[in-house]
Order: sequence, then structure tokens, then C-alpha cells
Amino acid sequence: MTAVHQLQGVGNAAAALLEKLNIWNTDDLLFHLPRDYEDRSTIVHMNHLQVGRSYLLEGTVASMDMPPGKRKSMAILLQDDFGKVTLRFYHIYKALMDRAKPGNRLRVFGEVRVGARGLEMYHPEIQLITEHTPLPKTQLTAIYPSTEGLTQPKLREYIKQALAQHAHDLPELIPAKFTNGYALKEALEYIHHPPTDANMLQLAEGQHPAQQRLIFEELVSHQISLLTRRAYIQQISAPAFSASRTFAKQLLSILPFEMTNAQKRVSNEIVKDLKQNKPMLRLVQGDVGAGKTLVAGIAACHPLEEGWQVALMAPTEILAEQHYLNFKKWFEPLGIQVSWLSGKQKGKARAAAEQQIREGSAQLVVGTHALFQDNVQFHKLGLVIIDEQHRFGVDQRLALRNKGVQDTTPHQLVMTATPIPRTLAMSAYGDLDTSVIDELPPGRTPIQTVTIPLDRREEVLQRIATNCAEGKQAYWVCTLVEQSETLDAQAAEATYQEIKERFPHLNIGLVHGKMKADEKQAVMQQFKDNQLQLLIATTVIEVGVDVPNASIMVIENAERLGLSQLHQLRGRVGRGAKASFCALLYKSPLSQNGQERLRIMRETNDGFLIAEKDLEIRGPGELLGTKQTGDMGFRVAKLERDDHLLTQAHYVATQILKDYPHQADALLKRWLPEAPRYAYV
Repeated sequence: MTAVHQLQGVGNAAAALLEKLNIWNTDDLLFHLPRDYEDRSTIVHMNHLQVGRSYLLEGTVASMDMPPGKRKSMAILLQDDFGKVTLRFYHIYKALMDRAKPGNRLRVFGEVRVGARGLEMYHPEIQLITEHTPLPKTQLTAIYPSTEGLTQPKLREYIKQALAQHAHDLPELIPAKFTNGYALKEALEYIHHPPTDANMLQLAEGQHPAQQRLIFEELVSHQISLLTRRAYIQQISAPAFSASRTFAKQLLSILPFEMTNAQKRVSNEIVKDLKQNKPMLRLVQGDVGAGKTLVAGIAACHPLEEGWQVALMAPTEILAEQHYLNFKKWFEPLGIQVSWLSGKQKGKARAAAEQQIREGSAQLVVGTHALFQDNVQFHKLGLVIIDEQHRFGVDQRLALRNKGVQDTTPHQLVMTATPIPRTLAMSAYGDLDTSVIDELPPGRTPIQTVTIPLDRREEVLQRIATNCAEGKQAYWVCTLVEQSETLDAQAAEATYQEIKERFPHLNIGLVHGKMKADEKQAVMQQFKDNQLQLLIATTVIEVGVDVPNASIMVIENAERLGLSQLHQLRGRVGRGAKASFCALLYKSPLSQNGQERLRIMRETNDGFLIAEKDLEIRGPGELLGTKQTGDMGFRVAKLERDDHLLTQAHYVATQILKDYPHQADALLKRWLPEAPRYAYV
């Protein structure tokens, strides 16, 4: 392994660009793997082009012109017997002008875009040919993740040098029986430079044995990272708690319903963990409305009864406040002080909250990410409950490791209403034990979902107004293409004004992410108290808001949201005994992908089935959020495609950690150079 500076053609500027891709040495180059391949040997007819793909074209120059203007550009119209494409150049030089003469025959390679003249290629590779010019050799060309200023030919050249000089130095780090018969050097050679007879489809689908060999090694490395993180948290002992004898019974006695069998089973799993003197690390998954909050409340009873503190953290003010109000209602009758801590608390209120937490008079503390901050010191923290874990970065939980009493670490209970397929749970939460609440409380009515084109919006509005006038409550959710809280807020405000003017007899509320927390809470409380009939909202209401009387939801531009987010939003209705409806308004025409997603929403209310489909259609990002998937950072593995390798990868990772710890560390350096290192004590 040598620094990239030592490669031919890599000066300071090129090295700085490579560093942006986290490439510092030749090993990093070898494991900078292709994201795709191009076929530069097959000439494609111009009536078969798709925007966003690269093609080899051959045709005759029909015209060449340079429009007037400050920024000179040259447009070459190239045509074959089937169609035409404009080649656009902003960097103009004599050799290019010579090739661009009308009547010349050109062979070009580049990406097709939509431009001012229809289909265009910007700065394609260009070759002047005669009828005797041979076709290029059949060869798939690797396309790499890159950064501005670093061209594909340069990257290919650097990787070629690294392969020639250093591939033979790479140590084999996984057992030979898992290598698909490929030595590491051979696998890398094949993937960077596929032979002339390589199967393009097999490579595009990640199914070639050389790819599978690298995919398996990458999955093993990720499992090692997760297992190491778990071991790191479990180095320190945790307080052992007995099962609550009083608080849990008292809490259940004041509730108007009984726990489901699934809630009881998961609560028993939690008690079993809390009795150990090593920290519980448990993920509780449950579909929308499955009753995770009650399970969290019962879990809190065990440490509280023995005089320890419990912290519950949620990702948004609105969700944290809802937990705070719930827990106050449940625990204050038991003599437990429930306190509140958020990032927006300032001055005396903040100082008072921190003092209560530090002294221990705040026994159950509910808050946002503010609980993570260094200046928040707990008196005797025994259990941390994190709601909607996927909204936080993977390693933020580790910040809580040091919040316990000296020489102990708190138990951790992580909850999510996003049902996570087993594949994803093993990959993103492999450091956690998993429990599933797979039963909904009795009395819940299934939600009937319909899909309606936007040109029938007026009809939907009239129906909603009629239903609200009859005493029903409804949500109207506004979404935009841009992921912008400001634009979402503007869309919601415009819809609010429109409906308010149209139906002045209705009591209408508005909630969006740009409002202050107390304003949002006040509106939500009015809606919950049935003072408002219609709530106009952005996706800020996606998680946690519980209004049992609300039975209708309209989601505008539903095709712009992922399945899991649609399912979360839909779960805000159907929480009571009334028949509930969800109308998904979509803009025509729908893509095939969009049609498939809305069909799934119509046909099932099963969150786990929806999550599986979402993983297939959109990949892990939609399910886990960008922070989570960003931390996962796969190069060749794709969870939705390679899940069949996960169980074996977990087993091999366990064996390597146990028998070959140095190899484990080398695998992490190879595949996860940016990941935090966790050392065993």
C-alpha cells in the first residue's frame, strides 16, 4: 500500500480530489468499486435512446452552428437513419471544428440529456470515422463514483496502476470457503476490468461470483462493526433491576384497556434483560398503533420502583411533548415527577430542568436530542428509551453510554413504528436484540384506502367539508417535491387559506415544521379536544400524534412519498372505533413505480409487508432515513438484493472476531475506514 501521490500522474490537485472520495492510498483505490458499466462496443440507433443513459452512436453531421452570445457554445446536429441528437460543446478547439463539418461521419459516446433542442449530449467523446473504421473491441467499461474535476479516464488510469502494482499485496481476510473460488486479486481484476466475454446483465445485477465474493466480505465487515459496537457498550456493567411489583400493576389498573398478548410477550423480554447486570440493547418494532408507548411505560416502572431515573428521547418536539403529556398522566398519580427537556428551553427554565435532573428529583425525563448534550448530567440514570431511532445517527446512542452512574451504563430500549424487514434490522441494528409487537389492540378498525387523481380534488374537498360538518375530524396533508420545510410550510399555508375561504363554517387548524413548538402543541391539543374539525398539516404529523376521533385523511401528491412514510401518515387515522378512510391524491400520469406503490397502499395495511416492498422499490434510505443509511455506506452490497448472505455473514463475523481479532480490524480498515473504532477493554 502506498500513498496516491506516488502514482504516476497524481499531483497535489489530483490527490486533493481523490481525498474528497476518501481515497488516500492504493488500497483505497482498489476498493473504490464501479457503480455501473458502459458498453462502448455496440452502436445504438437514435430512436432507442433513454435520458440519463450513455450510448455509443454513429451518424452523419447534418449541421453545425454557434449561436451568438457571451457564452459560446457549438451545436452539432448528428443523425442516423432512425433519429437525431444534438452534440453540444462549450470548450471549442480547432480539431473539434474540423470534425464537425457537415457530411462528416462521427462516432460519439456520451450521456443523453434533454436540452433546448430535444435530446442532447454534452461534450461527448468524439471520433471521425470512415466506412472502414473498425468497431471498438467488445469491452465493458467501469464507471466509478467521482467528484467534480476528476474524470472517469483519470480514475480508471489510477486504478489500473494500483491493480498492477499492489493488488498482489492484499491479504485474504475471510475463510477460503466463502470466496466463491476467487482470490481477492482476481475478483478485483474482474470487477475493475471485465473480460470481453463478461455478461453485462449478470454484472449489472451484482450476481457474478467475483462480485458476490466482495459483497460477502463487505457484509462481514459491517457485521463486525455492529458486533464491535455492541461489545463496546457492554464492556461496562449496568444496574440489575427486579420486576416491578407495584408501579406496573398500578399503571395498568388506571388504563381503560388491557395489554395485548404481544405487548405482554415483549414486556417479559424487556424484564428478562433488565434483570441482567449487562446493558439491555433492545429494539422494539411495532406497526402504527400497536401500543409501543405502553410497553415503554411498563419498562420504565422497573427502574423507577428501585429509585433510578429513566430518560425518554424522541426526535421531534411534537412527538416528545406527546410522550411527556402521556407519561405525566400515567406516572404522576404514582408519585413520580415527570420532567421536560428540549433544545428550545432557555434561561431559568433550562437551568431549573438541568438541576432537577442532576439532583434526581426529576425521576422520569422526557425530551429531544437535548438529552444527549454533555452539560446534561443525570443523578442516577438506569434506563434510556429512544423513540424512532432511525431519525438519529447510528452512533448517537453511544453518547448515552457515559450518562450512567460511575462504572455503570444505562440500559437502552429503542422503539420504532417503522416496521423493518429482517434484512435491514440485521444490517442497521445488528448490535440490538429485536422484539416485535405483531398484534394490534382490539377495537381498531381497518383503514379503507382509495387513490384519486388530482383533477378530482374539488370533489374530495366537498366530501371532506360535508363529513366535517357532520362532526367527523379529518387531516389534509400537503407534500412537495422539494425536501424543504419552508416550501412545505408555504404549501400548507396556501391550502389552509384556500379551504378557510371556501368553507368559513368549518373550524380549521394548521400545523407545519416552521411553527414554534408551543404553537404546534396548542393546535394539536385543539384538534385532539375536537375544537377543530379539519387539520391542514405537512408530514410533520407523520409520527406519534394520537387523535382517536380523527377518521379521515387526505394526502395530496401522494406519489411523491415513499411507502413507509405514507403508511406512517395513514396510521394517524383508524385509532378509534369509527370506520376510517385515507384518500391518496396523485398527479397523472403516474410512473410504473408510482402505480405499484399506490396499489400496495390500497391493498394492504400490513406495515411489515409495506416495508418489504419499500425496500425492494426504493432501497434502505427511505426506511431508515439518510443519517442511518449514510452510516451504513455500502460500496458493492445492496441489502434488498443480497439479504440471502446476511445470516452467513453474521456467523463469519462472529468467528473472525473470536479467533482472528487482527483480521477483524483489517477488514474494518479496508471496508469502513471512516467508521468509529471501538476498542475492547
